[in-house]
Amino acid sequence: MRFPRHCLFALLLAAPLLHAQKAPPQIAPDTDVPTAPAKASSSSAASSDQIDMDDVRNFAHVYQIIRQAYVEKVDNKTLMNDAIKGMLAGLDPHSAYLDKDGLQELNEDTTGQYGGLGIEVMEDNGALRIVSPIDDTPASRAGIKPGDIITSINGKAVTSDNIDGMFDALRGDPGTKITLGILHEKADQPVTLTMTRERISMTSVKVRELEPGYAYIRISQFQDDTAGDLEKKLGELLKKNGPQKGAVLDLRSNPGGLLTAAVGVSDDFLDSGTIVTTRGRLPDSNLTFAAHPGDLLNGAPMVLLTDNGTASAAEIVAGALKDNHRALIVGRRTFGKGVVQTVLPLDADHAVKLTTARYYTPNGTSIQAEGIKPDIALGDLTVAKVDDTSEPTISSEADLPHHLANETTQSSDINNDGSVENEKLATSDYALSQALNILKGLALRHDSGAASAQ
Repeated sequence: MRFPRHCLFALLLAAPLLHAQKAPPQIAPDTDVPTAPAKASSSSAASSDQIDMDDVRNFAHVYQIIRQAYVEKVDNKTLMNDAIKGMLAGLDPHSAYLDKDGLQELNEDTTGQYGGLGIEVMEDNGALRIVSPIDDTPASRAGIKPGDIITSINGKAVTSDNIDGMFDALRGDPGTKITLGILHEKADQPVTLTMTRERISMTSVKVRELEPGYAYIRISQFQDDTAGDLEKKLGELLKKNGPQKGAVLDLRSNPGGLLTAAVGVSDDFLDSGTIVTTRGRLPDSNLTFAAHPGDLLNGAPMVLLTDNGTASAAEIVAGALKDNHRALIVGRRTFGKGVVQTVLPLDADHAVKLTTARYYTPNGTSIQAEGIKPDIALGDLTVAKVDDTSEPTISSEADLPHHLANETTQSSDINNDGSVENEKLATSDYALSQALNILKGLALRHDSGAASAQ
């Protein structure tokens, strides 16, 4: 698999880093701002790996054969650009050559604004597979899910030969229409979806109460303003509704983003401890980020929701909160992207996005190609409400005809046990309803522990 170019490009963000223990180099889990390459090894190691002249001759020979014998004329610039792209693509799925358009797209991602459908896609054995749709975008409203495959674009089948052009076709001016063939997971035949491209302005943080005292925090990706936006919105909720008994942090289908944003969000819920470390061949790639005093929830229990679309920077947050015993991870195993890319400029219009480090959770674990296993696993289930036309059942004294009322309780309070709201949440989002139930249990334990301590 490789990530050449993206419709969303949410994984390809760039912005200056925040402060860690000291002013760090500019590295992020997906990309970073341009930085100059450093010396990676000694001269003796370099001299032992000299270029074989036979390889140079073979390259030049193939180059000339293509120039002379290929069915269509190919110019030198195209051949050289393709050679560079192929060299980087052979390293790993995330290293890439960025031309002027690629750098422009990178810049758009920093602001969270671009023209498209709001989906993160990757190449998987010649197919376009959806990593995740972004909330409240044409893709999410059309019902596109993580794991879906794009089989065609505007009636043209996606193949391994045209896949790069298909990536480009997903983007376009706001207001223009595009028709996709989508094969949902476990489906036998693709469905046809026609959508209108929009100017996607990403608001990465949403905060509300699920029930009085239980906050819901949704982070859809990690942008340069995500941590500040979280602090502002959660602060407003706490000011309005008071301290919370607990919170659900929803990172499902979050494709990642900036390391600095992930560090900032983790720090918002931790008083101390390591957040993440990075290790690479360059000295500047070896970093440790630690939390500072100050927990926005003052130690209230947390449940963190994940799925197979929780990737990269989102996995940094999940790993930090799990290893520091700050949150219980509920849901499905995460995506498993545990490497760091740095953007190295070549000139004003070209750069190389190169994998320069791996990152490790506070326990020293690499999640690369493994992901993070949830503490409580949940299947991808849905709950449907069953229409019941039978006679109402009698489940309590209050259901009996002509029952005597309780002299101290209002009749409206008897049935107000939250079952209606719980039913609504369970049918609309089963995983979230289960996370809330788990959170309530943690909150009861937390409250009883606080009471006994007094």
